Amino acid sequence: MTPAEARRLFPLLLGTLVVPFDTALNVAFPQIIQAFDLPLPAIQWLIIAYVLTYGSLMLAVGRIGDIWGHARVFRFGLCWSAMTMLLCALAPSYGALLFCRVLQGVGAAFVIGCGAALATSLYPEAMRARALAAYAAGFAACSALGPLLGGLLVAWGGWQAVFWIRVPVALLALWLLRGGLVPPRPAGPRESFDGAGALLLALGMASLLLAINRGAIPLFLMAGLALGGFAWRSLGVARPILDLRLFRRPGFARLNLASLLVNLAGFGVMLLVPFYLASVAALPPAWVGGVLAAGHLGSMLGSALGGRLGGGPRCALAGAGLGGAGLLMIAFWGPGTSAWLLLAALLLQGFGIGLFTLAYTDMITASMRREDRGVAGSLTLLTRTLGIVLAASLLTLVFGAGEAGALAAGAAPMAGFLAGFGQAFWVAGALPFLALALLLRRWG
Repeated sequence: MTPAEARRLFPLLLGTLVVPFDTALNVAFPQIIQAFDLPLPAIQWLIIAYVLTYGSLMLAVGRIGDIWGHARVFRFGLCWSAMTMLLCALAPSYGALLFCRVLQGVGAAFVIGCGAALATSLYPEAMRARALAAYAAGFAACSALGPLLGGLLVAWGGWQAVFWIRVPVALLALWLLRGGLVPPRPAGPRESFDGAGALLLALGMASLLLAINRGAIPLFLMAGLALGGFAWRSLGVARPILDLRLFRRPGFARLNLASLLVNLAGFGVMLLVPFYLASVAALPPAWVGGVLAAGHLGSMLGSALGGRLGGGPRCALAGAGLGGAGLLMIAFWGPGTSAWLLLAALLLQGFGIGLFTLAYTDMITASMRREDRGVAGSLTLLTRTLGIVLAASLLTLVFGAGEAGALAAGAAPMAGFLAGFGQAFWVAGALPFLALALLLRRWG
């Protein structure tokens, strides 16, 4: 991609930054707990409220973008995000902050629900893989900036800074996106929007994500009823939110399942590695964010290479294998593991997952109508979100069981931690190879 072509993408990436930069919030957790006098478990609801909201809305937002124009929806999302991030910074109580996080999740859905579709619409179809690679690399870079800059922001402006610092960024992106830098709504008659289907899907996805996180049977039942109603309605309307007949195509369902498994495995790094770096490697907080950024750097490199190679099944297969290998390397970490091996494992798993994600996104985008690019991009983000929520439950459970077993056998606290840590990453490392096996059935 030439410098002139890259400049066309810059305003879109700048606007998208407001969502992945939310990783900075994790650094602000201690100050938020102190500011509102919270018990430690309560802080998780800041993440749950946000993820539940955008995760349940993304497919419907993608469909809205396909109908009313991705640029219009993206701009609306930026305006909404700027307003709600300011409200988060001004929240007088924890309850108000949680409510504002829900509102922020709505804005995030409108921003990322149309981001990938906009990226592909800026370039000829022959450049689709390279456009998606540049967008994915920018997304990974923004995610890496969160932990790196979050500590500085909190030290300078308190926990509120991780919210209000993004307001001028969103407004600057809006200004840069003026005057035709982004294509208008597609020409031709406007298709219908299935409002009832969107409500059933949002209820089903919110219930499912919360049920996975909380392990609540009634929520699983509610999710089953709502998603069953969505499926029944989708088969009876001309233009559903998501055409479920796509899953009858050879390999389509397995490709999405593979993405869920890879993202489930990859989130183990952000979930557990910070505790290893702080307690076993004994790194200062500023270094923890820098080491974690190695995984995001690997993801950027993997996405860039995937774009140059044009995506496709071979990149997906290679990415799953490399990501799994990097995660298995982490399972062997111990007190004497050198810094170079830490960085190498994080770079490898990030590279593999970035390569896989680019190939997966490109294949899903290519398999759907150009008029459904918003839904295609949202579907790729939905499998990522489901993987993250599943990881928070499954890998935490595996870690806890391994640690408890070691402690019950008389192990020291650090040895118990490493036992649980190793078991969790044995499971995490195996999942991309399971995804690889699923994909080989179609493209091997």
